[in-house]
Amino acid sequence: MGRLVMHVDMDAFFAAIEQRDHEGYRGQPVIVGGLSGRGVVSTCSYEARRFGVHSAMPMVRARRLCPQGIFLPGRFERYRAVSREIFAIFARYAPVVEPLSIDEAFLDLTGMEHLMGTPLAYARKLKAEIREKTGLVASVGLAPNKFLAKLASDLRKPDGLVIVTPENMRAILDPLPVGRIWGVGRKTEQVLQRLGIRHIQELRGTPREKLAAAMGEHMAAHLLALADGQDDRPVAPREPAKSIGKEVTFPVDLQSQAEAEQVLLELAEKVGYRLRREGVKGRTVQLKLRLGNFKTYTRSRTLPEATCYDEEIYHVAQALYRSLGICQGIRLLGISVSSFDCDAELSLFAEQTQKKERLYAAIDRIKDKFGERGITKAQLLRKNK
Repeated sequence: MGRLVMHVDMDAFFAAIEQRDHEGYRGQPVIVGGLSGRGVVSTCSYEARRFGVHSAMPMVRARRLCPQGIFLPGRFERYRAVSREIFAIFARYAPVVEPLSIDEAFLDLTGMEHLMGTPLAYARKLKAEIREKTGLVASVGLAPNKFLAKLASDLRKPDGLVIVTPENMRAILDPLPVGRIWGVGRKTEQVLQRLGIRHIQELRGTPREKLAAAMGEHMAAHLLALADGQDDRPVAPREPAKSIGKEVTFPVDLQSQAEAEQVLLELAEKVGYRLRREGVKGRTVQLKLRLGNFKTYTRSRTLPEATCYDEEIYHVAQALYRSLGICQGIRLLGISVSSFDCDAELSLFAEQTQKKERLYAAIDRIKDKFGERGITKAQLLRKNK
């Protein structure tokens, strides 16, 4: 038996969690995302999709299409907690798991024939365990490679299970629009349509020279390989993050230094908590600032010692912000920390550092139990009253 790759994709993940956790939301059009005028839809339930709502749609348009919808800002700590449960299940089914996002992953089942029985039975078992343990529904695709597995998982949503084999591959691929090829966005699809190519079968039969003239040799080779069901990319665990950050876009541009610095304080608190949860410290703090006209500034500073402490991150970000001299018209602010040093040594002021470690350990225990808003700074509480 050759390669066998499974792609698992949770159906309407954020909205499904909200429907599971709130009985009154079940069977209703639930739409999760940014609720401001500039917000977009993160996820919506299948009931909302019947009204034409979809992810990445501006929230203003979603409200016009589905005024009776239940619009929610999202509980991302909750979603991450459920994601950890699901990935723990994945780890029991495959030795190699490659996360794609919080709610989908590739599982490499190659060489597991004697352990799984049939691939179909194994996939059904996984779907059943996810439903039993979390109350949520997953769609699954099984195929000889990542491209086909991901495509398969999307063909019969929700609660889908599709197996692609060398024997049925072309029958599945041929009638699909070229936009179903992984990585083909709107612009590439428009180029292909101008060439008279609308379906995967037509793409596979197009001379390589014709494609290369329109979009370059590399893209032509890539598209023709996928149209023929070829994809030799391995399933590989994701590399550890190189930075940890948080940014926020404001519904109304900020107009004062005080407002901006209060936001920076909140961002520093979130970034510090996430660094400590990952067990890392970083030496480089970066500030990102975007104006209402979309002009974007980034400034960074590298510290002599790595940190994961809120107040240290905030003071650096504050200094970087003040160096820009911008107080009005701020559309977005962000803070990130990079240059991780997981084995950072204690400073010369060991006693003070140990006190700080104990303080933040106590803070994090509260946040772990009650969420990121379980404990926060007094000035941030005043802001949110």
